[in-house]
Amino acid sequence: MAEKKSMGALLISGLLKENPLLRLALGLCPALAVTTTAFNGLGMGIATACVLLCTSVVVSLLRDLLPEKGRFVAFLVISAAFATLAQMVLKGWQPALCASLGIFVPLIAVNCLILNRADAFAAQNSPAAAIADAVGMGLGYIVAMTLTGAVRELLGAGTVFGQRVLAAGYQPVLLAVMPAGGLLVVGLLIGIANAIAARHSGKKEGESA
Repeated sequence: MAEKKSMGALLISGLLKENPLLRLALGLCPALAVTTTAFNGLGMGIATACVLLCTSVVVSLLRDLLPEKGRFVAFLVISAAFATLAQMVLKGWQPALCASLGIFVPLIAVNCLILNRADAFAAQNSPAAAIADAVGMGLGYIVAMTLTGAVRELLGAGTVFGQRVLAAGYQPVLLAVMPAGGLLVVGLLIGIANAIAARHSGKKEGESA
C-alpha cells in the first residue's frame, strides 16, 4: 500500500497528515523530557531524523536478507549503531547540546518512530521509497519537536532560541519546563494538528462531492 504513494506524497505526509509526534504519537518520551527549549527540540529532532534516515536505508537494502524471526533484533542493532554515531558527532560538534540531551541521544536507538518505520515501511519497500518516507517523517518530527520546545521555552522563560520575546517582567510558567508541562503542550499541539487535518479532510470531501 505504501508503494502506491508518490515520492512527493511520502515527503509531505510526515509534516501534518502522518506527523510522527502530532498525529501518530511516536517518539513521545524525548518530546516530554528534552524539549524544554527550542534549541533542544531542534537538536533532538535532527539527531533522530538522521538516525531514522540511515536506519531506513540500510534496512531497505538488506530487506531480502533479514530473517523473519530475527529482523527486529537486526533493526535494533542497525539503529543502535547509527545512534552511537550520532552521539559521537554531537559530542564533537555540539558538546553542550549533547550534555543537555543526555541519555536520550543513545536512546534514539530504541525510539519507536525509528523501529516503526523500519518494520512498517523500510523493510517492505525500495531504498528510494524508504529515503522519501524517512525524510518526510524526519522533517515532520523536527518541526514538531522544535515547535514543542519553542512553546515550552516561551511559556517557561519568555524566550525562543534564547532570544527575549516577552517583556522582561514576564513571570515564567515553571510548569511548562517540567515533564507534566511538556505533556500538556504536546497534547495541545496534537489537538491543533488533528483539527487542521480534519478541516483539510472535510474540504477535500466537499470538493470531491
